[in-house]
Amino acid sequence: MVRMDILLVEDEPQLAEQLNRSLVRAGHTVTRATDGPSAMEMVAHTRLDLVLLDVNLPGFDGFEILARIRAAGLPVRVMMLTARSEVRDRVLGLKGGADDYLTKPFALEELLARVEVLGRRNSAEKADSSYRVGELCMDMAKRRLSRGEEKIELSPREFEVLQIFMREPGRAFSRDEICERIWEREHEYDTRTVEIYIMRLRKKLDRSGEDSVIRTIRGVGYLMNPQP
Repeated sequence: MVRMDILLVEDEPQLAEQLNRSLVRAGHTVTRATDGPSAMEMVAHTRLDLVLLDVNLPGFDGFEILARIRAAGLPVRVMMLTARSEVRDRVLGLKGGADDYLTKPFALEELLARVEVLGRRNSAEKADSSYRVGELCMDMAKRRLSRGEEKIELSPREFEVLQIFMREPGRAFSRDEICERIWEREHEYDTRTVEIYIMRLRKKLDRSGEDSVIRTIRGVGYLMNPQP
């Protein structure tokens, strides 16, 4: 069991109390917020590993909180909790930098399992030091990417996708394999979501007049150039 410092942002009292009890029993430390402004205050001034974030909140909604967290470059994982089940809302959350997305109603066992997966991922990343491919350097402890002296800002999900390629530059990965490695529940995600993150990484990494850092291999998937 990986224990984490969690911020639970949920304005429904009964559900918030139920989630709080379950997370604490599982060994986690839980701080609670019930609206957008108080949640952002806690995120900015509290050491956190994970934010469990409801979408429908007073003040401003979960998507706005997520956008502010990512704009500030805060290295905290975010799991969205929402009654919205439409694909466009899931994609909006994932494109905004959410690490996971759980639709209400959900089983507590599933939430705890997903929290555990995110915790293990945190621990695994902290155990590694860095990866270097050409001029790109990925610092796992600080969750930073740089090219020479230039720091490149990535969302947590972008960081995870790029990490797959930087661990094994020159190897082609299918969309299915990328989904399996990141989400660990491939059947729950449209593999086209991978294309969104590849596109965003190219915008941040590619240079005019040079080959793309991440190449598309027709009929196979994607491959990172060993010398970007």
